[in-house]
Amino acid sequence: MPRRRPSHQRLFPGELLLLKRFNTPTVYNGWEQITRHNIAKVGFNVEEVHDFMPELGPIAGYAVTQVIEPGNPRHAKNTSAWDEYWRYISRQPGPKIVIVQDLDKPATIGAAWGEVNASIHRSLGCVGVIVDGAVRDRNEMAAVGFKALARRLCVGHACATPVRWGCPVKVFGRVIQPGQLIHADQHGFMAIPPEDEARLLDAVAFMDANECNTLIAAGRNFAGLPPEEAAEKIVASAKAFGAATLKKFGPRRKR
Repeated sequence: MPRRRPSHQRLFPGELLLLKRFNTPTVYNGWEQITRHNIAKVGFNVEEVHDFMPELGPIAGYAVTQVIEPGNPRHAKNTSAWDEYWRYISRQPGPKIVIVQDLDKPATIGAAWGEVNASIHRSLGCVGVIVDGAVRDRNEMAAVGFKALARRLCVGHACATPVRWGCPVKVFGRVIQPGQLIHADQHGFMAIPPEDEARLLDAVAFMDANECNTLIAAGRNFAGLPPEEAAEKIVASAKAFGAATLKKFGPRRKR
């Protein structure tokens, strides 16, 4: 009898673990085959982002969102903000990735994310943060096992009080909805439209194997052959790659 997915979770935990074994470009390769969206308007970050813990590898999880404005001390007057925000985080399904919009952008007044926030959020089921601003305590965050993608590093924290949470946020040129499936690594991040999630893992695994069996194998196995012979074998491998993709997914849709 097939497993039924929980109503709040579109991928099983094991599927998420399998998904994080691939890098984010490979996830993109699979996603573009199944989506009906215009890939220029949704998908991955369109502004530069830096992964400050590449050694931790990829992360995959569901978006929980936060808005900050470290340069505005008036937010500190909301003394219940952190309590309410932590309760919001605790109620969301995991694994979770915190997606943070910094209203100070393009300025960087302070870093709301460091060792303390990483430790607290790790205990609440979060595996990383993507903040359109700054982080600090890079080594300490890595020691916690909490991945951070951000625009830059920063020394101070300024006013770290959350302004809003559980709302759509715009980070690195993309609007992210709470609950969206996120995949991120040193290349950037993907925000997967909900309707594409069920077919994603199969598509990613297929495209990765398809490349290994054709194009990558051709590039590595035909070295040392006479150039003209190698070129013909590479052409044949490219045709095999295209034919396998077409058989699996059908003709490429116009977007």
